Amino acid sequence: MIKAHNAATYVARLATDEGAARRIADLLAEVLDPMSAVCGTTARRDGKWQVEVHFRAAPDLARLRALVAVAAGQAAAASLAVEKLAARDWVKDSLAGLPPVEAGRFVVHGAHDRARLPQNCIGIEIEAAQAFGTGHHGTTRGCLIALDALLRRRRPRHILDLGTGTGVLAIAAAKALQTRVLAIDVDRRAVRTARDNVRANAAGALVDVVQAAGLRTAAARARAPFDLVMANILLNPLQRLAAPIARQLMPNAAVVLSGLLPAHRNAAVAAFKSQGLVLERSFVLDGWVTLAMVARAV
Repeated sequence: MIKAHNAATYVARLATDEGAARRIADLLAEVLDPMSAVCGTTARRDGKWQVEVHFRAAPDLARLRALVAVAAGQAAAASLAVEKLAARDWVKDSLAGLPPVEAGRFVVHGAHDRARLPQNCIGIEIEAAQAFGTGHHGTTRGCLIALDALLRRRRPRHILDLGTGTGVLAIAAAKALQTRVLAIDVDRRAVRTARDNVRANAAGALVDVVQAAGLRTAAARARAPFDLVMANILLNPLQRLAAPIARQLMPNAAVVLSGLLPAHRNAAVAAFKSQGLVLERSFVLDGWVTLAMVARAV
């Protein structure tokens, strides 16, 4: 978890159209170290969207402009400006303005919106001291929408969130079903962050967060077979994990996948179809694909 620091920090800003702003924010969220940088977008009154990236230390401006150019072109990159800020609680300030994210019945929110949640929703609170995984990214929101649709038809009881990140999906499933969920991530910082979020959401009795590479852990073997697996990762690890995941599924188990660009959709579907899964639904949200699949007998 990122701690607040009262030291001089830096902010990089640019204004562009909404689509470019989202592409820039998505790329920087994937590339920059979340322990050192926070990226956000806001709509301005003049119709443009502002991208702001807050840094602990002076950023490499040339590298930052190169990343922006990849996402939105040279003109956007040239407009990027960096400013040194006075000492402040930079993470809290940079994230406090993020609005709640609605995904079906789920609402991902910060502590500042805790008292303003819609009625009959399932709130998932992500601490303002964390940079990403707030639900604003299309992959997280896509998985939550797919999960919400799935839970209207069935009630899984043996659930795995593989590559849990901030733990949002595991917390959502645990709160909606009031059942135990196993959350796995290979990254030590992600595991620490997910555990903090589980505690903040009073889900400690339901969500177990484990550090492991894939399903190679005693916890996964003890909980298997699963009737719901969620994996919001990327194409290459999803392809590698298709067979290990399939071996740990109950008949008719549901699998929700994301972290995929539209160009990766067919390859991901093929990897899981080869293991006996059938595609039920796919959709694109903010330029990212979410897949809902079901295990059938081969």
